[in-house]
Amino acid sequence: MQQARARVEHGVVGGTFSLDGQTFDVDNNIWVVGDDTECVVIDAPHDVDAILAVAGQRRIRAIVCTHAHDDHVRVAPALRERTGAPILLHPADRPLWELTHPAATWDRDLADGDRIEVAGTTLTVLHTPGHAPGAICLHAPDLGCVFTGDTLFQGGPGATGRSYSDADVIVASIRAKLFTLPGETVVHTGHGDDTTIDAERRLLDR
Repeated sequence: MQQARARVEHGVVGGTFSLDGQTFDVDNNIWVVGDDTECVVIDAPHDVDAILAVAGQRRIRAIVCTHAHDDHVRVAPALRERTGAPILLHPADRPLWELTHPAATWDRDLADGDRIEVAGTTLTVLHTPGHAPGAICLHAPDLGCVFTGDTLFQGGPGATGRSYSDADVIVASIRAKLFTLPGETVVHTGHGDDTTIDAERRLLDR
């Protein structure tokens, strides 16, 4: 197998998350996958300049949204305007997207099994509803990692206490789509520290 040229780069940016009439301060991870010339950005939280500080001068081939909560898509249209990169989102998250961007839309629908090619590697879309109806994860086997958005964190599944979420569905998604990945797969989350598939499987199954 040809070795991937891609690498994972990371930043953190602070802002707010609002839903169901409540607002919370949050820190979001910025994830960028690419090489020296091109990359994809995973989610668009809070601040365009913070995202571009991680992406640098590279061509951004896509803005891939793990789900449409406002802290993950708030600056997606502004980032698109600055870079020309298309926004990719699972269409089941339209109701959440429209809460934040009623006058804008995304460019391309994501579906389970889609493949996003960048810098010699492939990100495979895993539809993992539960935290949000259109939540997705991105598996990068060449890089030994999966980007889980708010579906799986260090310590367990993402929150399901708000509109458009379902606790039973998120656990089923995690078992079917994430716990079938190799145990050593590194989990890059939407908030907080990395973990591994094995570590989270042990926690959920104990």
